[in-house]
Amino acid sequence: MGINTESDVEANLQIGPTDQGFVRIFIEAGGTEIPMDFDPEEAEEIAEEIRAAANAARKVAK
Repeated sequence: MGINTESDVEANLQIGPTDQGFVRIFIEAGGTEIPMDFDPEEAEEIAEEIRAAANAARKVAK
């Protein structure tokens, strides 16, 4: 499955700080749980990538 492949899979997404000083992205789908921990600098890089993708998507949607 690639970035442009549509899917009917439903998932829950949670993002927040851990008590260990990491940022956790937690995904739950179909009984599978995927916790991903990032240090704050990595989390900021991910946030920048999400912003860049949102800006690119806006241009495509026009």
